[in-house]
Amino acid sequence: MNLTGWRTYLVTQSDRSAGRDTEEIVEAAIDGGVDAVQLREKGRSARDRYELGCRLREVTAAAEVPLLVNDRIDLAAAIDADGVHLGQSDLPIEIARERLGSDAIVGCSTSTVAEAEAAEAAGADYLGVGAVYGTASKDVPAEKNGIGTEPVATIADAVEIPVFGIGGITADNVRPVIEAGATGAAVISAITAADDPAAATAALDEVIADAR
Repeated sequence: MNLTGWRTYLVTQSDRSAGRDTEEIVEAAIDGGVDAVQLREKGRSARDRYELGCRLREVTAAAEVPLLVNDRIDLAAAIDADGVHLGQSDLPIEIARERLGSDAIVGCSTSTVAEAEAAEAAGADYLGVGAVYGTASKDVPAEKNGIGTEPVATIADAVEIPVFGIGGITADNVRPVIEAGATGAAVISAITAADDPAAATAALDEVIADAR
């Protein structure tokens, strides 16, 4: 799958959805033109994530929007997701390829050129780079929280695969991330916490498309 056309990438987290169901947020994001969805849902049991993932798989498949799973290769396989997104402390990219197949989309979180080059060499399809502006959505070491756009630029220059900025990104601050070389942006709160997730998705997409 060619990921260079991706611009907006939703990462789900129900505790930031103002009491709304994750399915509702995902459906709205799809209406707004989101290019990919990642099932994250930290803090929920594996069973809950599996059941939610099965429901999201139906929604995303009907809309022909790729669904990925955060961290868990086994869960990605169980719900027949399109791929998985791995962190630096998760199982290796090579294991994801072995378990999910050559057609699976495999992303990897990075914050340095060394991590990015290693992920690309291991077969990653794209990189998530951040946290660009800092984040409270996940536990991130202080030295990797709010790294700014310069690492995005250096990593984008160092690899051939698409780079997506993540961490505190909104429609108001995404332009410098794209101008630094990112293909698009992965967001949680910018869509999930928005009063109108569909409009928020469309607004983010519009800025990214213009910046590209």
